Amino acid sequence: MDDDCSTSEVFAELKNRSLSVSDVAQMAAGSGLAVYAMWVGILQPGFRRVPLKLQVPYMPASKSQVRNVMTLLKGRKGGIVDLGSGDGRIVLKAHHHGFTPAVGYELNPWLIYLSRFNAWRTGHHRKVSYRREDLWKVDLSECKNVTVFLAPSVLSLLQKKLLAELPDDALVIAGRFPFPDWTACREEGLGVDRAWAYNIQVQRNITIAKDNNSFIKQEELV
Repeated sequence: MDDDCSTSEVFAELKNRSLSVSDVAQMAAGSGLAVYAMWVGILQPGFRRVPLKLQVPYMPASKSQVRNVMTLLKGRKGGIVDLGSGDGRIVLKAHHHGFTPAVGYELNPWLIYLSRFNAWRTGHHRKVSYRREDLWKVDLSECKNVTVFLAPSVLSLLQKKLLAELPDDALVIAGRFPFPDWTACREEGLGVDRAWAYNIQVQRNITIAKDNNSFIKQEELV
């Protein structure tokens, strides 16, 4: 009981003040963040069943990247899904902009814990959701807004899943890297902070047209 009370008091104090670099270092030394650091560098249990080309190193989105994503989502409404949600900042910001439900899917268990802590610290832990699930197994058939911050090798494979499952009126936002075979309808930002927006109906039509042209050329060769 004493330990529970002590933990609650520490969390309450953290919630009400800004964290400095030394604060974070102290937390990492005496909390699960230290274990997380070891996990990332050595064990990576969450990725042992994931092929190497599908593994995505954790790299938090910058404030500029988050801002660019939100700019591309301006005028949209409804729910949002972040595939590979990391520390959860995209989901939280989307919730602040009125998207509900706001859900993040992440395979790394420590990042799920960190996301939930960040949501609790800002008082929104009951309004957002972070789930430890393989993004390849997530049903996207009812998702209207999707964000991804993933490696190019993953994006090239994810294209097929998104085209197969998403509704025509869905919008996909990619941060840091664009989809290699898609044509963006809008872009925001420069360099590593750039984000790309893709209209699924338009992209689906482009893909169908390319497939038809390819079929016609094959017929001509025959």
